[in-house]
Amino acid sequence: MTGDGSKAGGVLVLSAAAGAGHVRSAEALVSAFAAKGIPAKHVEVLEHASYLFKKVYSDLYIELVNHQPAILGLVYDAMDHPWKYRKRRLALDWLNTRPLVRLLLASPPRLAVCTHFLPAEILLYLRRKKILDVPVGVVITDFDLHSMWLYRGVDWYFVAGEETKVHMIALGIPPETIHVTGIPIDPVFSSPGEKGRLRRELGLQPDLTTVLVSAGGFGMGPVESLAKALQEVRHPIQVAVVCGKNPELKRRIEEHPAPSHPVRAVGFTTEMERWMAASDLLVGKAGGLTSSEALASGLVMVVVNPIPGQEERNSDHLLEEGVAIRCNNLPALGYKIDTLLSDKERFDRMRQAVRRLARPNAAADVVSLVSGE
Repeated sequence: MTGDGSKAGGVLVLSAAAGAGHVRSAEALVSAFAAKGIPAKHVEVLEHASYLFKKVYSDLYIELVNHQPAILGLVYDAMDHPWKYRKRRLALDWLNTRPLVRLLLASPPRLAVCTHFLPAEILLYLRRKKILDVPVGVVITDFDLHSMWLYRGVDWYFVAGEETKVHMIALGIPPETIHVTGIPIDPVFSSPGEKGRLRRELGLQPDLTTVLVSAGGFGMGPVESLAKALQEVRHPIQVAVVCGKNPELKRRIEEHPAPSHPVRAVGFTTEMERWMAASDLLVGKAGGLTSSEALASGLVMVVVNPIPGQEERNSDHLLEEGVAIRCNNLPALGYKIDTLLSDKERFDRMRQAVRRLARPNAAADVVSLVSGE
């Protein structure tokens, strides 16, 4: 649900389509506001930026994820110096987001919640200059902190875990502004439903261990290779591959020779919560939103070659909490999954850890805090 603004005094939830997670988290917050009877609108800020800026922010990100993830990791690490690049970054962002500024000034919100650091930077600058007076909440959509999220004067920070809060306090963020809520996800992920029934409804076999391969909203990463590697699993399984907005990937997976295990290729779907609820394992990357949705759905994760930078750091958190295993070499993927499935006690412990770590009500908790309810 993307709007072009809000009437004066309304609530804005602002995201940026640099990866699908920021947008999904914003949409979850809009739904949570609506559940409390508070109208809110979602603004995807790159729709209100210069053409070149949007291309670099969004399209270049996808290109690097697919073809040069190592470069993405180098940039991520190079920029992770708290408080160092604020002025230069603000100058660049301010120059390229004038349409967003006009939008904000034409209909000033009474409250803004940002699921990306770009709109937070613009809002806080307008407030420092006394051009706009609006409380600002910032939702960090990964399990770890990057310095791009650090700003002075944020009214509410919402983070995934206590470690991030401790880190931020050490960097000078006032502790009373930091709230450990988890990452906001759509509440539909908190009501999984009965696996057998869901599998039948989705065209899956009801009694087979089900492995879900997620490409993310944009169909990124080596998904086809993952699907092939899963055919080496010795335990009886079935595989569902969600291809996102990538019909060519879906076609290639459907055209593979008859596999050892049943495979369903799924295009872009608005029913991801049903596919997760029908599954036992999630194989893929460690994006903050996808991981949070998987946790809420009770899924143990198999993290494969996480993108250097935020996904590697997310992966570290998931491994430390005992909710995931990691595979850095695709030829070993079948072996890693077989080893896990052969150890029922270990698998059960991981499922229990998933239940402990899951925060399915994060969106509602954020809304309660910013609305004072």
